[in-house]
Amino acid sequence: MTIAINRERLAATFAELCEISSPFRKEGAIAAYLKDKFAALGADEVFEDNSAVKTGSESGNLIVRFNGSLPEQQGFFLSCHMDTVEPADGVKVVRTGDVFSSKGDTILGGDDKSGIAAILELLTLLKEHNTPHPMLEIIVTTCEEIGLLGAKHLEYDRLLTTYGYALDSSGIDHVIVGAPAANKIKVEIKGLAAHAGLCPDAGINALTLAAEALSSLRMGRLDEESTRNFGVIQGGVATNIVPERIVLRGEVRSHSTDKLHRYTKEIYDTFEQTVARWQGGPATGDKRPLVTFDIIGDYPALSLADDTPVIKRIRKASAMAGKNLQYIVAGGGSDANIFCGYGLPTAIIATGMDKVHTLEEQLDLNDLVRLTEILHAVATTPF
Repeated sequence: MTIAINRERLAATFAELCEISSPFRKEGAIAAYLKDKFAALGADEVFEDNSAVKTGSESGNLIVRFNGSLPEQQGFFLSCHMDTVEPADGVKVVRTGDVFSSKGDTILGGDDKSGIAAILELLTLLKEHNTPHPMLEIIVTTCEEIGLLGAKHLEYDRLLTTYGYALDSSGIDHVIVGAPAANKIKVEIKGLAAHAGLCPDAGINALTLAAEALSSLRMGRLDEESTRNFGVIQGGVATNIVPERIVLRGEVRSHSTDKLHRYTKEIYDTFEQTVARWQGGPATGDKRPLVTFDIIGDYPALSLADDTPVIKRIRKASAMAGKNLQYIVAGGGSDANIFCGYGLPTAIIATGMDKVHTLEEQLDLNDLVRLTEILHAVATTPF
């Protein structure tokens, strides 16, 4: 069924959400706001999990259940994250026509408050029109912006639904059905300090070794499915000291698990071989450089086939509602990757957010209305 979205109510909700400061690990105020909102909308359960113990946030994740009136239909979940990047204190929303922005000294917060606003409007519409719907669970995570920490520590045994949709992407009318897995990589090279002017031959230059290894590795786009990057290099004490310790932090991403492992192993092998080839002189004696690695699986891949219920449902709903959605593959990771890793197929629905993580961030109300229409179709189309 189709229904007219209350545009101004949706706009007011979005602006109100954006002006609640909620940078990562400081989500307490918005969590309290949302718990009150969900309770007022008639939630059958509003649960805050204990993830804050592990994430360091002021709040746990929220898991909210609306039982609905159609127990014979499969329920599903909708997910957003309540944290933002910084600067996020003192956000003042500016509306110019239908376009929202900040005053220019903070982010806006559309990532991911656009998704939260659409969910709240959906729930309000279902309540005020007494619209039949299956079970809906709402997952609102913390600390997404600093490594998907909330999703990684969600109490999954509290969930009753088995698939759903994460509202967290730029653009509109897009459904992301594929996203890469990623490994985080830390490489530490330990050399030997020496005075760079008086006795440089007595040192083992960790920076030179790091540079040699890096220059042997391809970076950026490795193939149509994979990327590799080192973005942080730390080390050195002074210009007159041979650098003893260098730490590099990078990542490998791929839609292919085999390629993810292969390109990660290339890093390991290259640094090991570079250090093994090093030849010292009389001044270094029996001292040798050492390289150590810390390789962490950051998140698994997301890959959803057309015949999975999560995709069949939104395809049916969008067709019934006359929405022409595009099903695409993306290059980033999100809470949806983590959910998929826990056996909960999750598609990502674009929310209209634009220029996120910048002071020029903006959102068009027309896109937010369109998102809410999509969600309403998914919630009310029999499946």
